[in-house]
Amino acid sequence: MTPKPPNSGRSGGPNRGSGGPQRGSGGPQRGSGGPQRGSGSSRNSGPGGVRSGGGRVKGSGPVPKSRDNTPQQAMKAKPEPSFDVHDPAGTRLQKLLASAGFGSRRACEKLIEQGRVTVDGVRTKELGTRVDPVNQIVHVDGTRVVFDDTKVYLAFNKPLGVVSTMNDDLGRVSLSDYVGQRNERLFHVGRLDADTEGLLLLTNDGDLAHQLQHPAYGVPKTYVAQVRGPVGRDVGAQLRAGVELEDGKASVDSFKLVDSLPGKAIVELVIHEGRNHVVRRMLDAVGYPVLALARTQVGPVRLGELKPGRSRALTKEEVGGLHRAAGM
Repeated sequence: MTPKPPNSGRSGGPNRGSGGPQRGSGGPQRGSGGPQRGSGSSRNSGPGGVRSGGGRVKGSGPVPKSRDNTPQQAMKAKPEPSFDVHDPAGTRLQKLLASAGFGSRRACEKLIEQGRVTVDGVRTKELGTRVDPVNQIVHVDGTRVVFDDTKVYLAFNKPLGVVSTMNDDLGRVSLSDYVGQRNERLFHVGRLDADTEGLLLLTNDGDLAHQLQHPAYGVPKTYVAQVRGPVGRDVGAQLRAGVELEDGKASVDSFKLVDSLPGKAIVELVIHEGRNHVVRRMLDAVGYPVLALARTQVGPVRLGELKPGRSRALTKEEVGGLHRAAGM
């Protein structure tokens, strides 16, 4: 097997109809505080949006209404960053995208022209833009693109009995017995018990590995477990509601019965935390000790048909998905 917004009615806070600024009153209005054409105000601004050339100042009196203060102006979305991302010593953006597998250079030029590419958060449509692939961050349709060809991202199907370390002091079979011949220093993203098989991510991208394991991001992981059957109908509800363990409450994101066999059952669980043995302990807590366990997915990466002991390079979509899951 393989923040609820602050209660505006509380005392001391601004209430509708109170003496605070109101729409249409003499208080500051949207679009009224910025410098106007021909006003001669400075374009430089200090902290908090205070402009040094006569724009809106926090706490000042009413400001004359700007001719541009139309409903359409007020409804405009916050503008995107517009600083210059062009690096004269860099590489043409379309060339980088083509080398990363986004198609021919012409196809990549279309991506840029369509506004689907950002550099350091700035949407760029200029075909002559050059960027530094190492120090600048590029996204296509919101997914990060990694240009550093020294970075390695692997999916590995860890067999039973293999410990999730690159070297084991006790001489047990470890990850180095399978990938130790590689030149890169690889990190394993999380761990799997020796008696748990399945998907383990390996990479030399230490920043990504660290982010993926950070509890703040809660990257989902899918497990398939074999337990003694039949499985009660309320088990899924119990696990979703959470069960008490010795180190605190734990719950699953989803639970489903995959198959039912005579005296056994196969179930699938999705969790987002990484406490030791948490899947086994949760199932044991609801009366279904694990007979066999495998991890089949981490974030966007699936184990698929990868055989035990084998590894494969992740696709650019998978790598981008992992960066997105890790908030990068």
